[in-house]
Amino acid sequence: MNARPHLQVKLDPALHRFVTPDRRGASFSLATDGTSSLGHVVESLGVPLTEVGELLVDGDPVATAHVPADGRTVEVRPVRRPQRVPGAPLRFLLDVHLGTLARRMRLLGIDTAYENEDIGDAALATRSASERRVLLSRDRGLLRRRELWAGAYVYSDRPDEQLRDVLGRFAPRLAPWTRCSACNGLLAEADKESVGEHLEHGTRRTYDVFAQCVSCRRVYWRGAHHARLEAIVEAALREFAPVAGRGTDGG
Repeated sequence: MNARPHLQVKLDPALHRFVTPDRRGASFSLATDGTSSLGHVVESLGVPLTEVGELLVDGDPVATAHVPADGRTVEVRPVRRPQRVPGAPLRFLLDVHLGTLARRMRLLGIDTAYENEDIGDAALATRSASERRVLLSRDRGLLRRRELWAGAYVYSDRPDEQLRDVLGRFAPRLAPWTRCSACNGLLAEADKESVGEHLEHGTRRTYDVFAQCVSCRRVYWRGAHHARLEAIVEAALREFAPVAGRGTDGG
């Protein structure tokens, strides 16, 4: 009976979080069935292919469909940053667990779809494909779904770090204060008379500059939360964009 083929696998340290501790060294030996694609082998280790930038076999780049022969050395590299996503305007879809990140991305003017109810993995993957949106999630199983158009693992559970991760990885164009944090619609300038019915008496008396979502009609102004939101915007612009605009904050 023939022995099972073995590969020598070198996993970049950036991908170590996805594998068991015994596979986090310089390299490790892995038995395979000899027929599975390299993409399947990598996923079986726990690494989502969304996080893999390049696969090398004995130093030569190969596709995920490649079937490596016995005794080969496989090197798995992470996605290069900034990551370019071809084929559509850069826009995103976030799963139900990333609501704070979704609001902050919208605050920066990034096209970000989000449902505050769990619509299920299949529906999320299908929407990613139909709308050509990059699906962001901390669920590795979701990122393995074949229907996905594109996806990315969110490495932190802290919103500040999540935002820096996404901005550093994808380098989206920032246009602060141009999107509704509630529905992702675009904001337009509005005068006090046109939005007066949506305002409390104190707000009408105190503020004069307003914006309104063209989709859900929510009204925004530089309210009590403006300083906190502006700090988020300014920090993002300092690190990821050279030019900033000023705008309105939500009421």
